[in-house]
Parts: sequence; structure tokens; C-alpha cells
Amino acid sequence: MADHVKRLFAILGFRAVLRIDGPDRADFLQGLISNDVTKLADNVAIYAALLTAQGRFLHDLFLADFGDSFLLDCEAARLPDLTRRLTIYKLRSKVAIASADEFMVCAAFGNEALSALGLRPDAGAAIRFAGGVAFTDPRNQALGARLMVPRETESALTQLGFARTDAGDYDRLRLSLAIPDGGRDLVPEKSLLMESGFDDLNGIDWSKGCYIGQELTARMKYRALVKKQLVPVTVAGPMPEPGTPIISGEDEVGEIRSGRDSTALAVLRVDAMEKAPLRAGAAIISVRSR
Repeated sequence: MADHVKRLFAILGFRAVLRIDGPDRADFLQGLISNDVTKLADNVAIYAALLTAQGRFLHDLFLADFGDSFLLDCEAARLPDLTRRLTIYKLRSKVAIASADEFMVCAAFGNEALSALGLRPDAGAAIRFAGGVAFTDPRNQALGARLMVPRETESALTQLGFARTDAGDYDRLRLSLAIPDGGRDLVPEKSLLMESGFDDLNGIDWSKGCYIGQELTARMKYRALVKKQLVPVTVAGPMPEPGTPIISGEDEVGEIRSGRDSTALAVLRVDAMEKAPLRAGAAIISVRSR
């Protein structure tokens, strides 16, 4: 992981920005995603998911208010799929959905990163910054700040004492905090939010009205139906590829998701958490505390 005496920023090229305009944009998204869109304001950003009707994960999203628009930070490789799905639900809503290619997604982290940007440590605290938006990561303030800013914004960060690093350093920080990263850790059309720790990431509002996939998500919470969980693991040996089965004895009890160095995330059956040894490929896997 990066040396945290330094103040760093990384351009997250695997993320992209989608822009939603129009007077119906709040009502449109409110019926679709897992968090409460009415929380959005100039000083508040949120984290949320778009689900299938059966409550399965499709996309994770960071949403920020940007004047007469919402900016959505989403997975770059799956941006066409997200755009297509949102367009299906548009119907007669007065909204316009378009890629905002002029923006990039950055993470700013390390020594006093939030205070350097003028951000409060509250989850999702937001400000306008360099022609875009910066906000405290809603999932965990230890991740620092998330930014959706014009592509020529690097100088604004370096002037505040941030040094550019690669996304790998940010990934090490994310994994050390056991934070999942979109479709790398939540499998589209398969993963469930309550199995993936999404509630702990401030990604679900339990008091808002209905949204797509709400029924199963709520049922899993209130009836304690979680049988698998996404957990941090230590890997002794070569890092297994994502999707590698985790074996206990002769039984398959989970699978590896994203990982780097000796740290990874894995989905494991709850009843297998304390079993040992656990194997994935040629590596030994041990569950670590969060």
C-alpha cells in the first residue's frame, strides 16, 4: 500500500462519468437505485446500486449534484450497459442521459487529503472543485476523497500538495480496508447487496420508497437470510485469479474476487468462515478481521 505520509491522487481510468440532465432526473433515479436521491445536494454525494428486478447487483454508482445535472461515477467498461438500462426505464421522464467524456474520476488519499481539499470527514460531504465535484468517499472516509473533474485538473491537485501515483496504490488501500470495487467484487446479475456488505458502505437507504430489487434486499436484512459474505482474506502463495473456487476439504465454499499482493476479497459461506485450511488454487486462504 502507498506510504500514507504522502498526499496522493490516482486517476481511476477504469471508471467513467455519466451525466443525467432534465427536470425529472431525481424522480427518475429515485425509483431505480438503492439509495435516497433526495439526499443529493451541493454539499452531499451518495453511493448506490442499480439492481435487477430479482435484487441482483448490476452497477454501483457514486452520484453527485452538479447544478442542473447529476454526475454518476460508474464502471467505464460497462458504461454502455448502464446507459442502455437507464434508457429502458426512461419512458416519458424528462431526462437526458449521456456520457460525460470531458470528466475523469480520481481518488485523492493519504496525509490529510480531505482537509487539503476543504472537505469535511462526513460520509459523502461534497464541494465544487476545479470545474467538477469532490466528495468524501461515502463508503469509508479512510479512502479519502473521490473526484469527478475535467481531464485537465491535475495541476489543481498538485498545487494542493498531491503527488500523482498509479491506481495500484489506491487499490492496495481499498483492499486493506476490505472495500469491494464494483463488478470486480460484485458479480453482475448474481451478487446480492446484503452478501456484499453494501449496507455497511452506506449504499442502501432503508426508509426510502420502492426501487427495483428492493423486496429481496429488504427480506434478506430483516429475516437474516445471509448465507454467504464478502470478506477480506490473506493469501499465502500465488494470488489466485478472480473466480477461483475456495475449497475446504472436498467442498467448494466460496470464490476469490479481486486481490493484490497478499490481500484479497472473497465470497465465503458463513458456515465455512472458521474452517481451516482453505485453499484457492495453489494458495492457502485465511479470513482476516475487518
